Amino acid sequence: MTKDFPYMRKYNYMRNFVNQKTRILQPSGIRKFFDIVRETEGAISLGVGEPDFVTPWPVRSAAISSIQKGYTQYTANRGMAPLLELISRYLETRFSLTYDPKHILVTVGASEAIDLVLRACTEPGDEILIPDPAYVSYAPCALLSDGVPVSVECREEDGFLPTQEALEAAITPRSKILILTYPNNPTGAIADRAALEKIAAVVEKHDLLVVSDEIYAELTYGQKHVSFASLPGMKERTVYVGGFSKAFAMTGWRLGYVCAPADIDLAVFKIHQYTVLCAPITAQYAAIEALKDGFSDDFAAVEEMRDSYDRRRRFVLEALRGAGLTCFPPHGAFYAFPSVKESSLSGEEFANRLLKEQKVAVVPGSAFGKFGENCVRISYATGTGALLEAFRRISKFMKQFK
Repeated sequence: MTKDFPYMRKYNYMRNFVNQKTRILQPSGIRKFFDIVRETEGAISLGVGEPDFVTPWPVRSAAISSIQKGYTQYTANRGMAPLLELISRYLETRFSLTYDPKHILVTVGASEAIDLVLRACTEPGDEILIPDPAYVSYAPCALLSDGVPVSVECREEDGFLPTQEALEAAITPRSKILILTYPNNPTGAIADRAALEKIAAVVEKHDLLVVSDEIYAELTYGQKHVSFASLPGMKERTVYVGGFSKAFAMTGWRLGYVCAPADIDLAVFKIHQYTVLCAPITAQYAAIEALKDGFSDDFAAVEEMRDSYDRRRRFVLEALRGAGLTCFPPHGAFYAFPSVKESSLSGEEFANRLLKEQKVAVVPGSAFGKFGENCVRISYATGTGALLEAFRRISKFMKQFK
C-alpha cells in the first residue's frame, strides 16, 4: 500500500478496522448514566440493578475453600457434573422443568447465554421480537448476531405484557425469535399462566423460538413464578436462561446457565467451547453450595432477601404516590418504573434534572426502549436509609411541578 500511495507514509493514514455494526452500536444508556453518577459527590444511586446484599457466607466459604485446596483448573466445557445435577434438580423442583444434566450449559452469567443463543440461531436479516421496555442488552446482541431487533409495545394497562394483538402487529415472515423476560427488568411486571398461554398460542401459530430470560424467577411477591417452558408444547421451542446473580446476590461471580432443545444446545455448546471454554471453577464451587439446600418451598438464603425487597417495594410505591408520581405496581424483580408525565418532562430530562438538582440517580426509561421514554427506572435493591433520603429529595424535586 505504501509503495503505491506514498502519502500514506507521510500522514500515517490507516483504514478503520472496526466493523460497521459495532461502529454504529450505541453505548449502554445505563452505564453512561452511572459514569455521571460516579462524578457527582453525595449522589444517591437508585439505578444499579444489583442486590445490596453480600453473597451468603456459606457460599463465599465454599469458594474460599476451593481455592485453598488448589482447585484452580479448567472444568469440563459444560460445567462441573455436581453443579449440572443440582441445576437439573432445582429446575424440576421449583418450576416443573425437566432437563438432562448432560444438556445443561453453565455460562459466564445469563448474558453469555443470551449472546450464545442469538449467535447460534440468527441468520442475517432474521427478526428478533423484543417486548419494549426491555433489558438493555437484547437489541444490541440481536444486532451483533446480524439480526434485526423489532420492538413489541408493552403498555402499562396490559401489565407491561406483550398482547396477542401487539405480537401479531410486529410479526413478519422474517420473525424468528421472541425474547421474554419475566419477572421483568425494568418494569417489575410478572406473567401468570393465563398470560403466557396467550403468548404461546402466537408462538406456535408463527413457529417462533422463545428465549426466556428468567434470571429474576425467585424474586416474585405474592405469586409464584411460572416458567414459559413448562407450558404444554413449549419446551421444545423454548431456550431457558437462568443464573445466580439476582436471587443469590452473586452478580460479580458471573454465573448463569442455559437449557435448550437438542439441536440448539449443541450449537450454543460449540460456540461456548471456542470462545469462553468454561465458566470459572471458583464460581461453580460457590454455586454448588448455593443450591445444596434449595429444594424446599423457599431457599433459606433467598427468603430473607426477598422479604426485604418486598418491604422496600411497598415503601417505594407509597413514596412515589406521596411525591405525586404514578407507578405500575411491580410484583417481581426489584424495580419500579414510574411515569414522570406529571412533571411534563421526558424520562431523560427528569433523570438529568433530578441528578443535577437533588443528586438522586435514576435511569431514564428510554434506555430500555422507545416505549419507556416517559418513565424512569428505580431500583429498590439499596439500603432503607438511602431510600428514605432519596425519596425525601424526590418529593422536594416534584414540588416545583405542582
